[in-house]
Amino acid sequence: MCGRFTLRTTPSELVRFFQLVREPDWTPRYNIAPTQPVLGIRHSAAGREPVLFHWGLIPSWAEDPSVGARMINARAETLTARPAFRNAFRHRRCLVLADGFYEWKKRNGKDKQPMFVQRKDERPFAFAGLWERWTGGPAGRDDTPVDHRNPLESCTIITTEPNKLLAPIHNRMPAILIPDTYDMWLDPDNDDLPSLQALLRPYPSEELMAHAVSKFVNNPRNEGERCVQPISTTGPEKTFDFG
Repeated sequence: MCGRFTLRTTPSELVRFFQLVREPDWTPRYNIAPTQPVLGIRHSAAGREPVLFHWGLIPSWAEDPSVGARMINARAETLTARPAFRNAFRHRRCLVLADGFYEWKKRNGKDKQPMFVQRKDERPFAFAGLWERWTGGPAGRDDTPVDHRNPLESCTIITTEPNKLLAPIHNRMPAILIPDTYDMWLDPDNDDLPSLQALLRPYPSEELMAHAVSKFVNNPRNEGERCVQPISTTGPEKTFDFG
């Protein structure tokens, strides 16, 4: 799965890397967690539009937006089968921008070591995603909270099988798209689902690198460079309470 990631790249650099139609409203982040805002791209008449999404897809038919917390990821293999993702896969595909992500590797049976994964050239990249617009549940419900009636745009990150680098760490990895496929993925008129699904393959291992980081990142309230700093795993790690 993909449950935590980074986007430290500045807005001006994101415009250049992803050819956005405007500079996004984004503050660089080191520890993005589910239900928080994430920066995405979707198709618009003007080009690649930057959008802030709620991370955790809320289907348009959902009565309670809290279901999004359970839909932060969507398996590539079952996109056409699951009702929550089927229509979004056909009509509402997006990119979710990142420049690194975390996975937790099991060690000594129960303990988990956080690992940080990024491109070797440290450039930003794009996860394949889906998005939805939630407008407060079925019409006529008077008990829907006012703050949930406004359109809420949310997304999920698609996962696929791990590559050789990720396989010893986790049994899934986020589907990272190569730049040449961005427009094909974003095009809402493209209904060639088999070709789209073929894009959701493991990213080449040789283009990624991974290192162990402190358990400081385990707390989603923690931010900053410390989250991604490499640590030695040759001895027992010192742990602190940063809550």
